Amino acid sequence: MAQTEVLNVQEQEQQEDTLKGKYLIFSVGNEMYGMEIRYITEIIGIQPITEVPEMPEYVKGITNLRGKIIPVMDARLRFKKEVKEYDGKTCIIVIDTNNISIGLIVDSVAEVLSLRDEDIAPPPDFNKGGRKYVKGVGKVGNAVKLLLDCQKLLTDDEAETLSAMT
Repeated sequence: MAQTEVLNVQEQEQQEDTLKGKYLIFSVGNEMYGMEIRYITEIIGIQPITEVPEMPEYVKGITNLRGKIIPVMDARLRFKKEVKEYDGKTCIIVIDTNNISIGLIVDSVAEVLSLRDEDIAPPPDFNKGGRKYVKGVGKVGNAVKLLLDCQKLLTDDEAETLSAMT
């Protein structure tokens, strides 16, 4: 391995270490969710979204992010919550998962939290029949944050369909 490759690998490992245990906390409805910072590329305000026919209801369409077309899905609809009009706090969290970029519309972004492994409990068994995108439950004082598994927000088929849109 060349010297520059070794340095790049070391830099990447150091960067991953500094991101370990850091979660972006955001709200959808009355719940607070967390997502590992390492999957997040940016947070932007609500953008014009072009609808794409015959997509699942929670996929709002696509948006042009500085020349890159990304699919956008509404977290409220994905999590089967009631529809709410977007407001000044509504934003799009752009995540990079399974080799595609996706915009996730959330009600608001709260903070970045550091959680130790001992502050994270496994998710309850409610995942058996449904979606398995809840990776754990973060305990913060008397509150809990549902921690999402970015790689399981979409099924393989959904990821393939959305990837074809970009």
